[in-house]
Order: sequence, then structure tokens, then C-alpha cells
Amino acid sequence: MRARGSALRLATALAVVVATVSPAGAEPPAGGPPLKERLRGCAGCHGADGNSTQEGIPSLAGQPETFIVTQLILFREGLRSSEQMEPQTEGLDDDTVLAIAAHFAALTPRSNRGPTDPDLMARGRVLARTGRCDQCHLPDFSGRAQIPRLAGQREDYLVAALTAYRDDERGGADTTMIDVMYDISDAEIRALAHFLSRQAT
Repeated sequence: MRARGSALRLATALAVVVATVSPAGAEPPAGGPPLKERLRGCAGCHGADGNSTQEGIPSLAGQPETFIVTQLILFREGLRSSEQMEPQTEGLDDDTVLAIAAHFAALTPRSNRGPTDPDLMARGRVLARTGRCDQCHLPDFSGRAQIPRLAGQREDYLVAALTAYRDDERGGADTTMIDVMYDISDAEIRALAHFLSRQAT
């Protein structure tokens, strides 16, 4: 019953909030801390321009707006666990969720590349093709709607996220990735993360 109640709560929240996302973005919320203050808090971890320079922290710049909205709601509703994000999203109103998502979606992503390993790149390319990553994340891995951008994302974060999906420790409502990552080895995850993190943004 608890799982059913959580799923219903998430579906209701997403239906209300995501339906109001517009191409022009959301207006800043009228109540609560000013949007600029909220965004400064986000920038402390995710980077002033939305491109993270901190280990284990994902870049948000250029992520699809609906994806950011969805993740913020998952954290807010306690359906995705994060020691860092739960306090930041507790009591977050819908207008603020929309405004934060619009802000980061409009920023320009950049790759955190570093040295490239040709063998890992080749293996990652094959794995991305055989795993049909492009069917959901698009051929350039830029993401769409509630599906995240993978191109240029931090390599260490991709390793952590893909491992969490494989081990069914990610949380949230996405069961597709759990199926996709089933039985994928650590070495294959490293190759995928290496390849995807070095795709043009």
C-alpha cells in the first residue's frame, strides 16, 4: 500500500507541475526565499553555470526542463533519496520547481572531458549502440522530456548513476534503466561513462 500511495502521489504531482511547463519557462515564485537565493544554493554544488566541477555532482546545464522538474519532485516527495538534495527540496513549491528547471535547462552545457582512452571509447561506443541508448536519449545523447542529457555529463557521476540503476539503488519511478543495466559489468559501466562523458555538448 505504501508503494502504491507513493506512486499515486508522484503521478499526481507530476501531472500538475509538468503540465504547466512552457517553452518560455516559469515565472519566479511569489513566496519563500527569492529565486536568486535558491539558485545560489544550487550553484554551490552544480556550478554557477550549471556545469559541475565537484566529484560526484552532476552537471545540470542543458538538461531537459521536464527531466529537472521530475527529479526535483522525486526528491521533494521522498521518492528518490539523497542526503544533499532532500533538505534542499523539502517544502519546495511548484513555482520554484519550474523556475529552477527553466533556469538550468537554458544554460549551455560543456564537456568535462580530460584524457581520452581509445580502448574505453571504442568499447563504450559499441555498448551504447548495442544497448540502444540513442533510442531514448537521442542520437547525440542530449536527452528529451523526462530523459536526461548524457553527453558531456561528469564521468564519475555517470559511473555512480549507472551502477545504482544496475544494483536497483537509484530510487524514483524509472524501471526501464534497471532492466537496461541488468547484468552489466563494472568494466562495461566504466567504458559507457567514459564514452558518454566525452560526447560533444
